Amino acid sequence: MLAARAGATYVSPFVGRIDDISMDGLQLIRDIAAIFKTHDIKAQIISASVRNACHVIECAKAGADLATVPYSVIEQMLKHPLTAEGIEKFQKDYRAVFGG
Repeated sequence: MLAARAGATYVSPFVGRIDDISMDGLQLIRDIAAIFKTHDIKAQIISASVRNACHVIECAKAGADLATVPYSVIEQMLKHPLTAEGIEKFQKDYRAVFGG
């Protein structure tokens, strides 16, 4: 809050690292978002140290404006088994109707 009040454009809590020390990184995002809303603070919350796809989704739900997401996590998000299964079924159905 001090950084935001001093004019910082962004604050960047390290969600994964906070989890590593047995604290709740997602709860910190929720708390910061609530404090910013209460005090009408315009600084944006950048979730950092994102470790998995669930972190990305939960940080967004908790009020983060942005996230730094490693390529490995982006791959996790793109290569979900149900997505691959759905694409395969769609292609099979398409070929059954239109040939090919």
